[in-house]
Amino acid sequence: MKKSKIRVNFNNMMKHRLGSYGISEMDIKNLSSKINLAIKNLKQKREDGKLGFMYLPYDTKTNEDIKKVSSIVKDRFENLLVLGIGGSALGTIALHKALKHPFYNLLPKEKRKTPKLFVIDNVDPEVANGIFDVIDIKKTLVNVITKSGETAETVAFMKIIWDKLIKQVGKNKLRDHIVITTDKTKGALRKIVNENGFISFTVPENVGGRFSVLSPVGLFPLACVDVDIDELLKGAEYMDSFVTINNVWKNPAFMSALLHYIADKKFGAKITVMMPYSNALKDISDWFAQLWAESLGKKYSNDGKIVNEGLTPVKALGATDQHSQVQLYNEGPYDKVITFIRVENFKKDEVMPHNFKEEETFSYLSGYSMADLLNIEQRATEVALTKNKRMNMTITLPEISEFTLGQLIYMLEVETAFMGELYNINAFDQPGVEAGKIATYALMGRKGYKEKLKDFNLGKEIKRYII
Repeated sequence: MKKSKIRVNFNNMMKHRLGSYGISEMDIKNLSSKINLAIKNLKQKREDGKLGFMYLPYDTKTNEDIKKVSSIVKDRFENLLVLGIGGSALGTIALHKALKHPFYNLLPKEKRKTPKLFVIDNVDPEVANGIFDVIDIKKTLVNVITKSGETAETVAFMKIIWDKLIKQVGKNKLRDHIVITTDKTKGALRKIVNENGFISFTVPENVGGRFSVLSPVGLFPLACVDVDIDELLKGAEYMDSFVTINNVWKNPAFMSALLHYIADKKFGAKITVMMPYSNALKDISDWFAQLWAESLGKKYSNDGKIVNEGLTPVKALGATDQHSQVQLYNEGPYDKVITFIRVENFKKDEVMPHNFKEEETFSYLSGYSMADLLNIEQRATEVALTKNKRMNMTITLPEISEFTLGQLIYMLEVETAFMGELYNINAFDQPGVEAGKIATYALMGRKGYKEKLKDFNLGKEIKRYII
């Protein structure tokens, strides 16, 4: 277990590497009172049951229920179609990409062994239409995911699927093709579950969408494609033993949060770049971007003051973005913290052969593996950034596995919760998102919402301002 522990190296955030552009131990010591209060508040919220995501690694009953249903799905269906958006989709996409073959859906069934996975997380009409060119609806299980039971984008596509299923398999067989993940008692989807007898899973009331990947939201579709969800939860549980330590110098989630907070307040670094050096981890950055943006971008503090806090998450991919974004990171404004994710051991590798010996510009690569090159490029980018006094840190995964990804996901979730306490904001609401939902309902003519358009004070269009 210790061999598979992920590590956080923050040397390149500190003064001994960056001089006056770095964080000192005194900067951390000076925040002792704030740190202790944040730890106390977080602990109290967990004890009060408000931090539901911290209970998920220990929910063995739900885990067993998921495995029972998923074992049936694997044998009966050619495709699994997940309908969700935001937290109902990003975690599943990220972990599926990380843990399965990079071209999973293109593998023949004898190699894949489990259903193809498609996640529809937008209402783009061409995607919504195009999916039916590549799947046979009669051989597809649809997992509809929305905690509220009324998310417009998810419900819109569900309405289309519902109609097509009735036409192709009959209304009496809807139950065989639909699994719904939603609130335990509330919302229109729960009503539909009860009326039709669908198999369903529950999104815990105290777990918000962006923190829900280790709930049935992510675990059910992942189990259907043979991701080891037991190991995912074991990894999260293992990380829980570290992120509950009160000493920030031994707690990777607390320390990372604290460094980002100081980087913001002392140096104005309001942009955080997540840059994995692995294509498999590319979508972890997508998931992380929602986690931070929705949790930390807040107008009001907990005591009602207007603060407009927030760190802007940016996603990058190594080595691809060394040839696009890194120029800005090295020589642009000092307003960023770059977090690398490095993988020590890849599942598969290729060694470059000893050919083109007469070409020195090629031959120096001979004998190195692709993993060697990728990790040397990560190290080179880290060295260059540090030389230019740019704050950066590295999360190292011994390998990409369910156990290490469970650790990473859980650590980033706790880091986010701790950041909320440091900023004195509510990391678990999303009033800015709700405003957009209300405007959508009003513009679509949903009953009871039309009058709310007045609240947005749109004013009239002026032709002069349209080119």
